[in-house]
Amino acid sequence: MINIRELKTIAEMEQIQELEQKVWDMDPIPTHQTLTAVKNGGIIVGAFDGVDLVGFSYGFPGFDNGKSYLCSHMLGIDENYRSQGIGEKLKLAQREMAIAKGFHIMKWTYDPLETRNASLNLTKLNGICNTYFEDCYGKMQNKFNQGLPSDRFEVHWHLNSPYVVEKQQPQIEVVKALNTISLNEDRLPVFIASPEQELNKPAYSIAVPKDFQSLKAQSQILAIDWRLQTRKIFKRLFKAGYAAVRLQSYETHNDYLFVKTETLEFEGE
Repeated sequence: MINIRELKTIAEMEQIQELEQKVWDMDPIPTHQTLTAVKNGGIIVGAFDGVDLVGFSYGFPGFDNGKSYLCSHMLGIDENYRSQGIGEKLKLAQREMAIAKGFHIMKWTYDPLETRNASLNLTKLNGICNTYFEDCYGKMQNKFNQGLPSDRFEVHWHLNSPYVVEKQQPQIEVVKALNTISLNEDRLPVFIASPEQELNKPAYSIAVPKDFQSLKAQSQILAIDWRLQTRKIFKRLFKAGYAAVRLQSYETHNDYLFVKTETLEFEGE
């Protein structure tokens, strides 16, 4: 049975370091930093199988335009425990703790082409994204990010909003596709752009690869093309007032769904 609890001690910070190295194969965050964060409004939540830490979510306070929020910077799960709903449990526990501390919004970033994360952040948690950062962290050398610009979606999770509390479904009737996917001679997905158009429909979709890490391992050239092609179209949608709200899974690919941000119910925070 997996147990979820808040992490506060030096020994627990050291366990986080060990898991960081397993997940990302990179130098971990110093314990003096994580310990200082949790002593100053930050929240770190851990998932335990017995005494073993198998997942964690690390957040610290942020501040923007006169308002505070919780920056949920890292979420890591031991590869032997993935696809078991642990990430969702960690985020939901962190949400409750954040509300108790007075936060109304949590923010974090993720690679928009990593659709496992998109499914959790948008479809399961009812986060939204209307912010895109090009090469957010510069060159990254860990196994997930090496060789590509570190572009990121910034997720906004409106913790007390009806959209999140009631797990509201975006009103989507007709969706206009902005691209398609074809398979090359190696059966790898290729981005095919639709003719550029004025963005004024109620909802749009963008098709993305099912498994971006597998694609990148087989063709760095195709992976970079996906990064640059989707970067352009995501930024156009966000500039036009749309937000990514769902990831829909199909057998051969996944679709991001976008609606106008103004149609989502964030009142009551």
